[in-house]
Amino acid sequence: MGKQKQVGFVTMGAASGRKKIKEIGVGMLGYAFMGKAHSNAYRKIQYMTWPPPLMPRLVAICGRDEAAVAEAARRYGYESYTTDWKRLVRDDRIQLFDNGAPNNLHAAPTIAAAEAGKHVICEKPLGRDAAESYDIWQRVEKTGVKHMCAFNYRFVPAVRLAREMLEAGELGEIYHFRARYLQEWIVDPQFPMVWRFDRKVAGSGALGDLGAHIIDLGRYLVGDIAAVSGATRTFIKNRPGGTVTVDDAVEAVVEFEGGAVGTIEASRFALGRKNGMSFEINGSKGSIGFDLERLNELQVHLPGSRPGADAQGFRTVLVSEANHPFWQWWWPHGHMIGWEHTMVHELHHLIECIAKNKKVGPHGATFEDGYRTAEVCDAILRSAKSGRREAVQSRAAKPKAPKPRGRRRVTAGSR
Repeated sequence: MGKQKQVGFVTMGAASGRKKIKEIGVGMLGYAFMGKAHSNAYRKIQYMTWPPPLMPRLVAICGRDEAAVAEAARRYGYESYTTDWKRLVRDDRIQLFDNGAPNNLHAAPTIAAAEAGKHVICEKPLGRDAAESYDIWQRVEKTGVKHMCAFNYRFVPAVRLAREMLEAGELGEIYHFRARYLQEWIVDPQFPMVWRFDRKVAGSGALGDLGAHIIDLGRYLVGDIAAVSGATRTFIKNRPGGTVTVDDAVEAVVEFEGGAVGTIEASRFALGRKNGMSFEINGSKGSIGFDLERLNELQVHLPGSRPGADAQGFRTVLVSEANHPFWQWWWPHGHMIGWEHTMVHELHHLIECIAKNKKVGPHGATFEDGYRTAEVCDAILRSAKSGRREAVQSRAAKPKAPKPRGRRRVTAGSR
């Protein structure tokens, strides 16, 4: 019986044969959106990715509001809580420091945790600008710990399948990368001032919050970006509670080092778009498209495929087969997963890298990736201010081009 028939319906009850799994203590900074998402992922790793490379032990969670963080600790299953992140850094029970705090608290806690010998994962954007991101990367890199910047969309099965197709050369020479990330949650002028609207705390607005995700995906799938031409807008400058000092929307034309061209669009003013992240890549042999709100699907066009010579065009590939990325932990094909599972895949990857002393890259985004994305964001802001095309600067060595894996994926045209 083939692998696709075995996984799910037949093997979900199979024994692993492993008895003892070493623990890894987790300290979480932040208990709201990302704290909740990551805590959920650690719990799922414990029993869904069986056997996990290390067993996550939820040691302590930290936040500013004592009543709220105490409730989060009880809700998510942490052994203790604190309102002082320095206590997480000093806690010898913790080996992995997870930073889901606002952007102005990415640098100091993450660096301190790494210097205390703890592996670190930090939410995106890594820093509020390229200079801060570079400092975080360099200081953490010197400690020798594993580090990851939480660009979780690299861990969507359909996105990973797209990467495998690109590495195998199935799309040929890449011409275009078009990506957009659209939300609607701040259109109301009476929506109050929050930290995401303050440049001193956030660094930037839709660019760093949403645009950073699709810039990272562009780098991950197509390659580094060499130059940009950008424009930003702040549509509502004054809100109840303060003045908005970041962008509400950004548009940019980008030029890749490999010769492809593309567009980047991010907005929190797109009525009707809830979490509308999508991209399309066009090459000399075919095209692929992805929409996060339909994250189990990949749109694929491979001209000349058989059968169906007279029915060419995009077709929908349901990315849920046993041989598709990450599906060994989940369900029989067609039984869908969701946004939360990207965190499971991402954190499992980091824990496996810690357990086996493997490199976090190229699939996991390292702090170097966080820094390189920040340089693109800074270049877009410079271009928006100057009105000119701007080169993307970098203080990092030029990365090596990824090598094809030497095997051909099963694609829409061969199903």
